[in-house]
Order: sequence, then structure tokens, then C-alpha cells
Amino acid sequence: MVAAPRTTLHAIGEEESSKRRQILDGARKVFLELGFDGASMGEIARAAAVSKGTLYVYFPDKAGLFAAIVEEEKLEQGRVDFNFDPARDVDTTLPEFGRAYIALLCRPGGGSAIRTVMAIAERMPELGSQFYTHVIAYTVDRFATYLEARGALGELEIDDYQLAAWQFMHMCQASLFQAFIFQASPSPSPERIATVVDSATRVFFAAYRPRAS
Repeated sequence: MVAAPRTTLHAIGEEESSKRRQILDGARKVFLELGFDGASMGEIARAAAVSKGTLYVYFPDKAGLFAAIVEEEKLEQGRVDFNFDPARDVDTTLPEFGRAYIALLCRPGGGSAIRTVMAIAERMPELGSQFYTHVIAYTVDRFATYLEARGALGELEIDDYQLAAWQFMHMCQASLFQAFIFQASPSPSPERIATVVDSATRVFFAAYRPRAS
């Protein structure tokens, strides 16, 4: 028996990936419109333009679909490697991190996954907690560790590094993230992100730079 050409196998893999993406996009739309309890597998199949049989080939139930959406957002954010090298000075690292962080958070299409998690976290707290721990808190922990390393070198004076990390990240979101996540504004421009992040950096340094004696 002659083996199937490798190109055929590769094409099938791409088709399966495309179909899975089609299903997840449809599921996001239905979850946002109807909520987790109001959504049905039939409604999701219609939104994704696939048969229910095809839907069940990829996902066993609604919980599995939602878990896949959470996992996808984790992977997407994990692809961005923020440079928290402890040898880098804060004047370079903070504005660079702030701009990359907001660009990721407010990227076109990225809000749908976050809104989906927010909408269903009360119904499925274990998945909401998983998203928080592996996406949000993970970045905060890495940033706090970096700040502590720079504090040990005398570049910063901070009593609570976790709190300081949260403060900087939330200041970078000011006027940008909530308007984006509630669809009041589109993804902010790089110029607008730079303006907000530079302001956040100045405020952070005013609070945590060592005072000259």
C-alpha cells in the first residue's frame, strides 16, 4: 500500500486548524450574546457555520469550548516575551514593557476573548481563576521580581513590589483599556499608547525613585 503524500497530511492538518478556529470564533460570539447558560451547542454550530456533528468532533460540550477559549488567550499572551532582564535599567524597561503590554491587551480582536472570560467567570469560577493566575498574575509576578532586582541595586525604593507592579500596569491602562474592552473605542494607536505609558512612567518614578540627599 502506497503511503499518502506528506503534502496531503499537511493540508488536512491546516483544514482541521481552520475548522477549530471557525468553531471558537462562533462560540465566542454566542457566549457574548447569550451568556454561558443561554448558549446551546446548536446555536454555536449555527454561528460557526458547521454541523452539530462536526462541533462534537472537536469539543464535547460548552465547558470544553469555553476552556479552549481561555487556553487560547493564555497562549496568545504567552507568545509575547516581555524583557524583564534584571540587568536592564528601569528607564529602558518600564516604558518598553508598558507599551508592549497595552498593545497586547488592546490588540484588535483581543478584547473578545477577555470579554468572554469576564462574562462567564461567575458561572465557571475555576476557569476564571485559571485565566487570572496564568495570564494576569503571571505577568505581575514577573514584573514585580524585576522591580525587586532593580530595587536591590538602589535604582528604586519600594516597600511592596507586588503593589508597585500592579500600580504601574493599571496606570498604563488609564483611559485605554476600559474604553476598549467595553467597545467604546477601537484599539488605541501606538502614539496614544506611548503618551499614556510615558505619563505612567513619570508618575511611577516620582513615587519610587530614591530621593537625592
